[in-house]
Amino acid sequence: MMDVLGALRLDELSHGLANLPMFPYFDMAHYVVSVMALREQPGALEVSRVSPLACWFSSMLFCFGGAVLSGIMLAEPPVAPLTNSTSVLLASVVWYLVFYCPMDLVYCCAALLPLRLVLSGMKEVTRTWKVLGGVTQAHGKYKDSLLVMIAIGWAKGAGGGLISNFEQLVRGVWKPETNELLKMSYPTKITLIGAVLFALQQTHYLPLQKHHLMLLYTIFTVVNKSRMMLTGSSVSPFAAVESAVYKTLFAGYSPYAALTGEVQESCTDAGTTRRTSSSAKTKESSGNGAAGKRTPAPPVEGQSNSLKAKQESENAGTADCKKSN
Repeated sequence: MMDVLGALRLDELSHGLANLPMFPYFDMAHYVVSVMALREQPGALEVSRVSPLACWFSSMLFCFGGAVLSGIMLAEPPVAPLTNSTSVLLASVVWYLVFYCPMDLVYCCAALLPLRLVLSGMKEVTRTWKVLGGVTQAHGKYKDSLLVMIAIGWAKGAGGGLISNFEQLVRGVWKPETNELLKMSYPTKITLIGAVLFALQQTHYLPLQKHHLMLLYTIFTVVNKSRMMLTGSSVSPFAAVESAVYKTLFAGYSPYAALTGEVQESCTDAGTTRRTSSSAKTKESSGNGAAGKRTPAPPVEGQSNSLKAKQESENAGTADCKKSN
């Protein structure tokens, strides 16, 4: 691998990338993209007008969520990332400009595709440093624990997505079905892969130097993110591999599948029978009610005339009796 990189003259580039400072430009790009992602959440603009404090707190979780989550997992103070006053001040300025800039100039300019491509690419560069920093931090405390290094690297690189449910609660939203563990987004997946690779390299299971792995991982994330933005596609490049692994390992035949199908069919048949009998009873009761409430038939015209004549003759007889008396 080193010979290939040497032949392509990428060794100096990898060293330069490894020594590239993140503050302030790359960190600022990370803050801008993160706050814009928050603004594009449903209902975020309404929250920013009703409660600016809740909006600011949500923005800080988007910007520093990885450091907060990794600190909690390592039994460190979760407010430790907020002790860097310069970073918090920079993130707060970005938050204010994205949400409250006059005429919405900052958001409109940052949303332009060419500029957004550059900002997203710079954010992917910071992802490499975050994942590597989490793996290195866990390696310093738990030297032989590969799982802990992967978990901390994953949390530090994708913490904003992993704690999205808590961030939603700050804005008054509760959507447990959006949990990243139930349905991972592309940033969460690519961060997990990076955490695995850097953990394997840190424990010398992956025969590759750190700066070379940083270069390869960064190039892959930046190029793939740019491709997804240009094509408007949200399909993960690992979709085919994920589907094959799932069908092979987790979608095998279950001996209870036939029994489950029979139970469902019997329940369906029983429900249909109940609905049919209930509808028949309803019709029968409605028929009986109609029979019980029959209206009397109107009198025939001939009968009414005879009754009137009989009553008149009786009245005349009564009058004659009175006269004779």
